Amino acid sequence: MKNMKTGTAMWLCLLLAFLVGTSAKAESITSPDGQLKLDFSVNAQGEPVYELSYKGKEVIKPSGLGLELKNDPGLMNGFTLADTRTSTFDETWEPVWGEVKSIRNYYNEMAVTLNQKAQERSIIIRFRLYNDGLGFRYEFPLQKNLNYFVIKEEHSQFAMAGDHTAFWIPGDYDTQEYDYTESKLSEIRGLLQGAITGNASQTSFSPTGVQTSLQMKTADGLYINLHEAALVDYSCMHLNLDDKNLIFESWLTPDAKGDKGYMQAPCRSPWRTVIVSDDARDILASKLTLNLNEPCAYEDVSWIKPVKYIGVWWEMISGKSSWAYTDDVYSVKLGETDYSKTKPNGRHAANNDNVKRYIDFASLHGFDQVLVEGWNEGWEDWFGHSKDYVFDFVTPYPDFDLKMLNAYAKAKGVKLMMHHETSASARNYERHLDTAYQFMVDNGYDAVKSGYVGNIIPRGEHHYGQWMNDHYLYAVKKAADYKICVNAHEAVRPTGLCRTYPNLIGNESARGTEYEAFAGNKPFHTTLLPFTRLIGGPMDYTPGIFDTKLSFLQGDHSFVRTTLAKQLALYVTMYSPLQMAADFPENYERHLDAFQFIKDVALDWDDSKYLEAEPGDYITVARKAKGTDNWFVGGITDENPRTSTFTLDFLEPGKQYVATLYEDGKDADFEKNPTSYQIKKGIVTAKTRISAKLARSGGFALSLIEATPADRKIIKKWK
Repeated sequence: MKNMKTGTAMWLCLLLAFLVGTSAKAESITSPDGQLKLDFSVNAQGEPVYELSYKGKEVIKPSGLGLELKNDPGLMNGFTLADTRTSTFDETWEPVWGEVKSIRNYYNEMAVTLNQKAQERSIIIRFRLYNDGLGFRYEFPLQKNLNYFVIKEEHSQFAMAGDHTAFWIPGDYDTQEYDYTESKLSEIRGLLQGAITGNASQTSFSPTGVQTSLQMKTADGLYINLHEAALVDYSCMHLNLDDKNLIFESWLTPDAKGDKGYMQAPCRSPWRTVIVSDDARDILASKLTLNLNEPCAYEDVSWIKPVKYIGVWWEMISGKSSWAYTDDVYSVKLGETDYSKTKPNGRHAANNDNVKRYIDFASLHGFDQVLVEGWNEGWEDWFGHSKDYVFDFVTPYPDFDLKMLNAYAKAKGVKLMMHHETSASARNYERHLDTAYQFMVDNGYDAVKSGYVGNIIPRGEHHYGQWMNDHYLYAVKKAADYKICVNAHEAVRPTGLCRTYPNLIGNESARGTEYEAFAGNKPFHTTLLPFTRLIGGPMDYTPGIFDTKLSFLQGDHSFVRTTLAKQLALYVTMYSPLQMAADFPENYERHLDAFQFIKDVALDWDDSKYLEAEPGDYITVARKAKGTDNWFVGGITDENPRTSTFTLDFLEPGKQYVATLYEDGKDADFEKNPTSYQIKKGIVTAKTRISAKLARSGGFALSLIEATPADRKIIKKWK
């Protein structure tokens, strides 16, 4: 019996060894600081598998990788590990504009070559492990049996280690303009339908589908962010949750035929990213998304400048004025409709006198540009008709003297900002693009806000599909030929492409201030956007609304769910090199003391320090203005009041600064008393401790300007 037991044990050991042997030995790399560890293997079915840990804690449990192809066995299994190459890369580069003067790009890399013997082809999966997270992508070398292929679905998995708290918006092929929901992963299914609110174009796809950038927090204090980087010639990735097993899987945006990508080797996918830390501030400070993009594509970037602007916009968004010139025309045919024979509606905002008023205000207060929407013919029937030839982007309405107004602005030291609404007819925009950009150059414009409201033409395409992603980038690259900066609204959410193409100076691609005039944004909305939408690049959020009650409107209407002081703070917490003061000039004139902060705050930075952060609750950030020793601090909170306390130890030791604090008043409340604020001034140093009280959905803004000898004589020490 003893010998029989021994023989059985030996047989079991041999069987176990055989089974283990059918799975390739795990390949591993760590981050440069050793805190993150990536393991990769090929299992018994020939499926690629990876897992990720941080300080010994599971971040991504064993997760499958691969792509399902159309009319093809696919790139899912049957692989063997043919080669593993590791390397280290370390460089420091300077962005054209940004949150910091320089960025370190430091990672350990592992590139695995996988052979699919049955199909006689191979792919490469490239992993880059940074101190702040992971990026991986698929690469398809040129080869006989994998040249032209169609992606049916990408199956990149992200297996979660627990039922994490997530801050999410519904998965949608056409819009990101949703309010965020905070819930456990297991609760998404029950809450998703209620999270889908109306939009001009929307296509949800799954009861558990969500969008990236997805921010999560684990029960044991890890912050995990899932997104993608360098989205080029590929469909936008969403995440579909298997809520029984808590596994996210990539879900690409389809085209009009239902296909999810047309590929020609050699080619590659975007990077799939996992940013992780046990400190929420590290998520906000991460530059992983930018680092995974290619260096700047332009030799000359001298023409790319950050922009602070005002605009003829909020009065239309809020309902006070209109984009359209007349109410008499129900069907516009460009080149045929004679607007000189129509009756003006009296509500058209883009008229000479009104635009001159904005130019005068911009000039007086030092703004760079004035955006004017509704200046061009075609707004009477622009939306909802699937109209192809909707705008020509060069023909002004009778009450908009384009040449006179540009000359008037130039004489005042201001430029006009162009507006190109496409009504989602991308085909029509490409038809006119060279003419429209040349028209801008000829008339002194160097920046354009483009829009894609409505269902896409070519019909059946989606805002986030491969075809449209190629279009957005085509427009940006074409704009560079004319030295034009682009701020695209309703486009795909950013993935760090602004590093490569820095004339992509802004995007919307999320629920911005305009929704405060529609249904309102949740008080915690702007405490989440830096953790979600801004992970891929800056947002044209359009803050600065001082009349938050919209008192100029009659009857029932929405209101802005923040205090005035929080509106000031957004210029620091919502990073962008493109910042708008979105309210009417007259509303700023009633609060010129508070408006001073918007005038003073910088657009471009040498350094940024996240002092406090918790997704969905609060953010406090300090930024050093480019080329100066001046700092600006902003702090915001959700629906809960709080006190922010911090030391100014980021200031240069031994120097004195004039601190000006714009703070919620003692009786401030975003619903009851939003315009209550107080301003305090004093001399501070790096040792000074600041305490600011934030009301419900409130905030504070702080400017720290180097003190002059005159300042030190008349301004008292901070108390």
